[in-house]
Amino acid sequence: MEAKQIDPSHIMQVGMGFWASKTLLTAVNMGLFTHLAKGAMSGKQIREKLGLHERGLYDFLDTLVALGFLKRTGIKASAMYSNAEDVDVFLDKNKPSYMGGLLEMSNNRLYPFWNDLETGLKTGKPQNEAKHGDKPLFEAIYSSEERLREFVSAMGGIQMGNFMTFAKNFDFSNYKTLCDVGGAGGHMACQVALNNPHMNCISFDLPAVKPIAMENIKNMGLSDRVTAVAGDFFEDELPKADIITMGNVLHDWGVEDKKMLLTKACKALPKGGALVVIENIIDDDRSSNAFGLMMSLNMNIETDQGFDFSAADFSTWANECGFTKISVMPLTGPTSAVIAIK
Repeated sequence: MEAKQIDPSHIMQVGMGFWASKTLLTAVNMGLFTHLAKGAMSGKQIREKLGLHERGLYDFLDTLVALGFLKRTGIKASAMYSNAEDVDVFLDKNKPSYMGGLLEMSNNRLYPFWNDLETGLKTGKPQNEAKHGDKPLFEAIYSSEERLREFVSAMGGIQMGNFMTFAKNFDFSNYKTLCDVGGAGGHMACQVALNNPHMNCISFDLPAVKPIAMENIKNMGLSDRVTAVAGDFFEDELPKADIITMGNVLHDWGVEDKKMLLTKACKALPKGGALVVIENIIDDDRSSNAFGLMMSLNMNIETDQGFDFSAADFSTWANECGFTKISVMPLTGPTSAVIAIK
């Protein structure tokens, strides 16, 4: 029997993965894909548009070709570059499907913080702005309008495909109202209203976020059925609705705060109402959803007590807080919705 061939390619691919990551993040941060969405460009045109040096220009662009983010005809001086199909949809800032906000935030904030993962694992403490005596994560973000808008864009970007999938595939026929708790820019509420004409929706978040959500709602022409409501889910009761959604909210907090939010949601729902939690739900065996597990590591870096969780974890908490009939609805990539009925 022939011995299994062992090679180091997987180790090298993951261990040096930051090379590919930083190449993509840099391209997004410079707006390369947004420029190329207007039409193919030569290397010289890209160099002039982005203010790049000749050295490394074609290595940079051809790396993006090799990684599948760009298409190319010709080579070097004769080359013309254009976006790959998925990049053209999701990384053009002028399209509503743009999800680059998350990548911008990853480049500008998260990338250096992850250099201190080892320290975070040894101390259990955040490794972000708070490490250097600055404000904790959310205080730091909400204290700057520019940073807040980047964060809101990032949250909408990472979830847009999931919001669209949920809005189209969930059965809304027995419901009339929805409240998205921690609704940020109002993207979830808008997608539900857009795909379900009988639904009226609320996007509920802190006062500083309300103007951003209202802008997005107005731009989508949904002001008649979607509204932004200001409030603090730690201090205030949640608006009553037939469905309450939370997208990437629970993973920010420890177990007791998770249960507090589930209890508030249960109180705000009618009997038969649905709580829908959209997160990178970790598989119950904790062995296959690598992105969900790494997102939990990111919560170690970003928050005091936050962590991601499995459907089994969620079921335990939801049952304690008054919910029954827990189910899982796969969305896109590593993301799922866990649904609990009151």
